[in-house]
Amino acid sequence: MLTLIRNGNVYAPDHIGKKDILLTGNKIGYIKDHIDLPEGFADIRIIEAEGKLVVPGFIDAHVHIIGGGGEGGYRTRTPELQLTDATLAGITTIVGVIGTDGTTRTMPSLIAKARALEEEGITCYAQTGSYQVPVKTLTGKIEDDIILIDKIIGAGEIAISDHRSSQPTVEELAKIASAARIGGMLSGKAGIVNIHVGDSYDHLKLIEDVVEQTDIPLRQFYPTHINRNPHLFEEGIRYAKRGGYVDFTTSSIPKFQEEGEVKCSRGLKRMLAAGVGISQITFTSDAQGSLPDFNEAGELIGMKVGKISSLYSEVRDSILLEDIPLDQAIRVITKNPADILKLPHKGAIEAGRDADLVMLDPDDYQIDTVIALGRTMVEGGQAIVKGTFE
Repeated sequence: MLTLIRNGNVYAPDHIGKKDILLTGNKIGYIKDHIDLPEGFADIRIIEAEGKLVVPGFIDAHVHIIGGGGEGGYRTRTPELQLTDATLAGITTIVGVIGTDGTTRTMPSLIAKARALEEEGITCYAQTGSYQVPVKTLTGKIEDDIILIDKIIGAGEIAISDHRSSQPTVEELAKIASAARIGGMLSGKAGIVNIHVGDSYDHLKLIEDVVEQTDIPLRQFYPTHINRNPHLFEEGIRYAKRGGYVDFTTSSIPKFQEEGEVKCSRGLKRMLAAGVGISQITFTSDAQGSLPDFNEAGELIGMKVGKISSLYSEVRDSILLEDIPLDQAIRVITKNPADILKLPHKGAIEAGRDADLVMLDPDDYQIDTVIALGRTMVEGGQAIVKGTFE
């Protein structure tokens, strides 16, 4: 099936102006100022994008696709992600993770859900493991998971600086990173280690100790929740200025921000002002994960669920409230995660890449149309493709 998107104002994410884009099946075939169709050629779908902004499909690199939570008992286990949760939020690529509960949330379930989401129309990968060390893998070894399982691209989310972590040592984290690195090298994948960073004042010290005591590079690690409190955020700036990647979590509740959590849109502006390169920063939603509130004794006193819609909401706030240019703001959910996770067919509007596109209203940046792998999933802000049980 051929699809011609006409006269869209294209941010690829760099602004390249008004273009026609020809989609050939699930790929971007051509991008030109004007694409003429052969006379009498009828087997083509035409989407008029005049007056719309066209950007790459969004990547959410940290989603609890099979649900998460459980810190308050079995009834606090959060539900699975549904297809339209993602597509209505402009998300065409997801990386699934397991969090606190690595016992009842398992790797076979994670991979099955990733494949289910792909059958329903979007792209989905996974990390092997959960908070706990030793890592519970699918095959028995981190490197085997990454090398042999197409969907698995790295390890995580491994928890540090958190009372819910298994308190890994420098040696244990180094071995995880080494296994992931070798697995990535041998399979052509990123082999990145996704790190959950908690509220402890140890901050990112464990990662830095591994880097100082071994030959593992800083960019083998991908720490998330860097905006969870003011002191971690400041450490995150220092860490990023050393060359590391930092990931902000967009799901939040007002109480967390009242207690000092850094709103992602503001945090992005602050990091850029501090001299951190835009290519080192990403946003992820932590969707379907729990948002637990603990008191000083470590006792659970409240619980909410992360929303995948928060991902683009914070990018939109970056543009509208913080005056960050669209071509910069959109990178944190397109090109940056694609580059960090070595997803060469994602994250940009370019011939040969996957046909994942989002069309935005230029006045308020609301999502109008979402195309995943060449298939229109959302049109006029409404889901026209739904999940199997929606």
